Amino acid sequence: MYSGSLQGEINHRLTILYERHHDWLSAVSYNLSKNKDVAEDLVQELYVYLLEKQNPKLFFNDSFNLLYCHNFLSSRWINLVKRENKNVYPHSWKDTEDVPYDTESDIKLEESYQELKDELTKLGKSKGWASVKIYELYTFSDKTMEQLSEEIGISKSTTFLNVKKVKQHLRNNINNPFNEERG
Repeated sequence: MYSGSLQGEINHRLTILYERHHDWLSAVSYNLSKNKDVAEDLVQELYVYLLEKQNPKLFFNDSFNLLYCHNFLSSRWINLVKRENKNVYPHSWKDTEDVPYDTESDIKLEESYQELKDELTKLGKSKGWASVKIYELYTFSDKTMEQLSEEIGISKSTTFLNVKKVKQHLRNNINNPFNEERG
């Protein structure tokens, strides 16, 4: 069947395949894809596959089975088309007018955040400081009320009531910048 090592035989057959049939393989691939770059990629994938697979069953005469090569290229092309059709986001871009960055809104938001921090600091110095600390631990972390309650050793209802009390105080004493934009 073949002489010497399998790797040597495959290299020899790939050389013959390239020299005698590369133009035909490229034409087949181009007829499938209608794109020169994609066609070249498909043929390169075929060469890599034949080299890595090392399957003597694909041998024919002094090269490889050309029908198998044709079917390989067709299959890879179909798989590529299927993958591209599965894209979640369509590639259609609509021209939209550039909206300038709203620095006023950004400044307003920053001022509101600073006002919130100042109010929490002021509350933290009063007799309701424990509620403020619980509120801060809950709000500025990714913990649930249950996790926070377990960590500091208080009941979930106590955590809930303290967070609710501080939220209510903030609602009553600080203007919400998001409500103004909606109204």
